[in-house]
Amino acid sequence: MDNHNHSHGTHKEYSLYELNARMDACRVDPRVKDYLSRCIAFHTFPAPGLLIGAFMVDYALELLGAVPGTDEKLYAVCETQKCAPDALQVIAHCTYGNNRLRIVDIGKFALTINRASDQDVAEGVRVYVDPRKLSRFSIIHTWFTNSPDFDKKTMTNPLSDEIFSAGREILSYERVRIKVEGKKAWKSVTCPKCGEMVPDYSLRSDGLCAACGAAGYYETIS
Repeated sequence: MDNHNHSHGTHKEYSLYELNARMDACRVDPRVKDYLSRCIAFHTFPAPGLLIGAFMVDYALELLGAVPGTDEKLYAVCETQKCAPDALQVIAHCTYGNNRLRIVDIGKFALTINRASDQDVAEGVRVYVDPRKLSRFSIIHTWFTNSPDFDKKTMTNPLSDEIFSAGREILSYERVRIKVEGKKAWKSVTCPKCGEMVPDYSLRSDGLCAACGAAGYYETIS
């Protein structure tokens, strides 16, 4: 949904100082304000989807009764690759690298957080932007629906204000059950074409690694 990223030189967006002041003016909870500030620093700019994502993660954690930053491992699924995954990485410490973040890019602005489970399933909380609640927030609605009426030059800062003011009021949640996949047993094998080592389960049917097939993304130049 967040295809209205910051532009370069076409308008003056809030500075970090101004964003902090706007969060205070909109009475953002200090805990969420800290989340938002850290997410913005990580993401490198205050994308609207990132701001909403921070409220979503905070809400899901509260509903789950989980406290980020503890020894408890949390797992997450994000239904969009745009912006919201960064909020999960910063706040809930669910990352690609620690294998606790999964992206199922179905185009919905929604995410699910669950605890670890030694069963085949785990219970979690799914939080999503509820279209039935967007009518009260005209700027968010205009941006979220990718309407041509959204003018980045004049509406970017008011959009941030409205997101800060709305907070959880545009969100809904449901309790869900998630399938849990155990770790795969694997061994290292060598691709006969490139000579590099990969897990055996990643080989293609012709015995080559994915990079030596359609998934290859580079061409050697020397």
